[in-house]
Amino acid sequence: EKGYETGEHAPGLKLGGCGAYQAAHHIIKTHAKVWHSYNNTWRSEQQGMVGISLTSGWGEPVDPHSQTDRDAAERYIQFHVGWFANPIYKGDYPEVMKNYVGRKSAQQGLGKSRLPTFSVQEKSYIKGTSDFLGIGHFTTRYVLQKSFPFLRTSSYHTDCEVAELVDPKWPAPGPKWLYSVPWGFRRLLNFIKTQYGNPLIYVTENGVSEKVQCTQLCDEWRIEYLKGYINEILKALNDGVNVKGYTAWSLLDKFEWNKGFSERFGFYHVDFKNKNKPRYPKASVDYYKKIITANGFPNQREVMS
Repeated sequence: EKGYETGEHAPGLKLGGCGAYQAAHHIIKTHAKVWHSYNNTWRSEQQGMVGISLTSGWGEPVDPHSQTDRDAAERYIQFHVGWFANPIYKGDYPEVMKNYVGRKSAQQGLGKSRLPTFSVQEKSYIKGTSDFLGIGHFTTRYVLQKSFPFLRTSSYHTDCEVAELVDPKWPAPGPKWLYSVPWGFRRLLNFIKTQYGNPLIYVTENGVSEKVQCTQLCDEWRIEYLKGYINEILKALNDGVNVKGYTAWSLLDKFEWNKGFSERFGFYHVDFKNKNKPRYPKASVDYYKKIITANGFPNQREVMS
C-alpha cells in the first residue's frame, strides 16, 4: 500500500485506488507458485515448510454493543490480514472486500472492480498454500464506521469506510503509530484461529521502537511492552491457538523503511556514526535472555539454577 498506492516507500508509485490491490494480487499468486514448486520438488526430500508472513494490527469496535461498529472492526481486519489470508486459506478475497471495493468502483463509473479477481483455476491453486502462518503484530486501534464523501479517486484507505481511534491512556513509547495494547494481540490470534481453521502460527515480528534515545540504554518501556505482549500470547495458547514460535523485533537497531536509522527497534543499540558500528546491549537484553532461557516468565531462582 505504501509502495504502490501512496508512494511513501519504494518503489514510490502513486497508483491510487488500484496499485496496492494489483501488487497484492501478484504476491498471492506468486506465493502459491512457490509453495507448489516446493511441494512438488523438494518437500519429500527436505520435509520443510513454506508459509507467508502477514503484518496486521487489531481493530476493536469503539462500541462493542453497536452492530455498525462491530461490522467496521470486522472490515478493518478483513482489509488487513484477510486480504492475503482469505485467498490462501479459503480460496478468494473476503466477501466484504469484494463488496465494498466493487461498489466504490461502480460509483466511480469503472467497468469492473479495482480489486482484481481470481479465476476458478487460480482459486483452487492458491487455496491451502501455507504450512504455517507468520504473524507480525505491533499495535491496536479502536474502529468505527466512517462514510467518506464520494471521491473519483477512491483509495485502499477509503474503500473500507472505517475511522481509526486510539485511547489517550494507551502507552505510546515508540513512534506515533505504535501504542502498547497487549490485549489486542490475543484477540487477533483468536480471530485467526476461528477464521482459518486454527493454523500453525509463528509470530515473526513483535516489538517497539523508541522515540528518544536513552543514553543509559534503559529501555524499561520495551521490557513492559514485551512482558505484556508475550503474556497475551501465553493466554492465546491457553485459548487453544496454535502458536509454535515467537520472534521479537528486532535483535539490532537497523534500517527501517523510510525512517532510515532513526527508528530503533533493537535489543542492541548500534552506533551508526562510528564506522565500526559498535553495538551495546540495552536493558531489555538481560530481560529477554531470561525469558528465552526459561522459555517463559521465570522466577529468579529458576534463572540462576
